[in-house]
This record gives sequence, structure tokens and C-alpha cells, in this order.
Amino acid sequence: MSLLNSINQDLKSAMLAKDSLARDTLRMLIAEIKKFQIDNKVEAADKDVLSIINKMIKQRKDSIDQFTKGNRDDLANTEREQLEVIQKYLPEQLSDKEVEEVIKNKINVLEASSMQDMGNVMGALKSELAGKADMSLVSELVKKSLQ
Repeated sequence: MSLLNSINQDLKSAMLAKDSLARDTLRMLIAEIKKFQIDNKVEAADKDVLSIINKMIKQRKDSIDQFTKGNRDDLANTEREQLEVIQKYLPEQLSDKEVEEVIKNKINVLEASSMQDMGNVMGALKSELAGKADMSLVSELVKKSLQ
């Protein structure tokens, strides 16, 4: 079953269970997917849906930071709850140790040795680790490795 079909099925289940948080969050996610399909005039593949999910996760994390700094814990909690719903659709995340191993291998393959090579390394890692690891963490680890 495709990721979009799974999301639609979960939306129906949330509606039947009267779970307003999951229902509203999944509706936002589906709206973003449909917007992508209309803008690009294509059917969203699983990789496209994963990209949208990652974008929404990043937005939620940024919002949580901003609401926490602004002492708006009520809004931060809402964002955290939405984040939990959205994260269910990510593939299993790699551990930090596994991410470090992938980074070391990629640096060796590309023969990267300085910070000037960071763009090449990140470009190669993005396709390999998309959805499987937090790319901000990957970026930090690549910086450490190249310094």
C-alpha cells in the first residue's frame, strides 16, 4: 500500500474514532500532498510524500522552538502532538552510530577532505538518508568529520 493510501486510511479511522487531533493533522498533510500534485501536475510518489512529511516535521520543530521561546506552552504542546502524528509515517530512523558510519563511508568514497567538499558530501547523503535520519544532525556530523 502506498504511503498516501495509508494516510487516507488513517484519516478515515481517525474520523470514525472522533480523534480530532489526528483527523485535523492528517487533513493538513493530505492538503499539502494535493497542493504538491496540483503545482507539479504529477501524482505524488512515496518519495514525494516523504519529502512533504519531512518538510512538515521541520515546520513543527521550528514552531515548537518559537512557541517555547515565547512562553506559549499551549501552542507548543499542540505542535508536539501534531509532530507525533506526522512522524508515524517516516521510515524507521537510523541510529546515530549508523548515520556516522554512512557519513564516514561517503566521505571516503568521495575523497572529501575539507569544508569545501561539504556540499558534495551532503548532496550525496541527502538521497541516501532522506527520511531515515534528521538532516540537521547529518549536517553537524559532516562538519565535524571534515574539520
